[in-house]
Amino acid sequence: VSKQILEQVLRELQPLCTMEQQFVEEFFQLSQDPADPQVLEVSVGTIAPSHLIPYFFFSKRLAEPTIQLLSEIFSCLEPELKAFLEVCNKVHPFSCLQVLVTLSDSVFKMWGSSSALPSSFLNTVLGNMLLLAKSSFNKCIGTLCKEIEEVKVPSKMKGGILPSVSRFEEFVNFSEEVFRTARRRGELDKAHLRLAGSVFSSINSLSSASLKVNTDMVMMENFHHVHCFLCQKKIQCLEGTKKEAKQRCSEHMEKYITQYLGQPLEKLNHFFEGVKARLAQGVKEEEVSFQLAYSKQELRKVIEKYPGKEVKRALETLYRKIHKYLSPEENLLPVVWHAMEHEFLHQYQEFEDLIQRCYAGSGITMDFTMEDLLSYFNSITRSN
Repeated sequence: VSKQILEQVLRELQPLCTMEQQFVEEFFQLSQDPADPQVLEVSVGTIAPSHLIPYFFFSKRLAEPTIQLLSEIFSCLEPELKAFLEVCNKVHPFSCLQVLVTLSDSVFKMWGSSSALPSSFLNTVLGNMLLLAKSSFNKCIGTLCKEIEEVKVPSKMKGGILPSVSRFEEFVNFSEEVFRTARRRGELDKAHLRLAGSVFSSINSLSSASLKVNTDMVMMENFHHVHCFLCQKKIQCLEGTKKEAKQRCSEHMEKYITQYLGQPLEKLNHFFEGVKARLAQGVKEEEVSFQLAYSKQELRKVIEKYPGKEVKRALETLYRKIHKYLSPEENLLPVVWHAMEHEFLHQYQEFEDLIQRCYAGSGITMDFTMEDLLSYFNSITRSN
């Protein structure tokens, strides 16, 4: 509503101010000759800083007497417009976006209109209003960035999308709709990049938060959500952000899987980690089995604790744990479980390789094979 009213105000102001300026210049025979000593040059720099110059292209100069007369006639115009813009900005937290788009579009339309003076008093006034609108927009973005970075994570949070990510999503959806028909979106692109940086900062801060759930899981889900959202929006300036979100999601998924990978075969995993440590220390492969803690007898004891049925049961328990904490909205369970299967099979192959290298000729084998593991994973996937 405020956008429509502002557009109406600007539409009605243009012919009024243009006709009044023409009358004043013609009736009082005021000079617009740039060589006239009475002419005051309206510098672009006095109206807008260099980064706003595209908004103003004053090809002519406005005479000092004209400025004085119009300033007196329209003495209340600028204060009233300022007050109106303040009201617009209070209507909605993001109203400053609509004000910025409406004002900038109005200036461009005015320059494209044959009825508008190429250098007018109204242009100067609207230039000042556009500066105010840009200032309000920047303050809004600064406040929103701070809000996103400082948002507190609920102490009882059990996963899911963070409030900061939802806030970013809300702003992007709203702003893209507002700027959908805008002639320029440079300011919005810069705002998007600032906000994206704040969102990443907010997600990264979780690493120091005392969550009741796995931190990497929450970070993985939120980066995944940001990536999927940006894939849908297709915003050119955020292509780099989208790629980074995907990379960060993969990194935290890898950490998450690594943390849970050893659980189904915990003691076996611990045993072979010790074997690898001895090899790293320079112990020869054929001498590992002579280490008391890593003898053939100790290996058999550990393997006996993991018959095929127990391994399958442990994998089912792991699946339920992952399922419990992953958000169904993100649908990451199949992806995480498939990655878990891949890493688990890789781990099994590593164990087999260490047995062949360090316990050659012992006849020691695990109670389950690679085919058994594939069968366990397929069974769990089909039944859930």
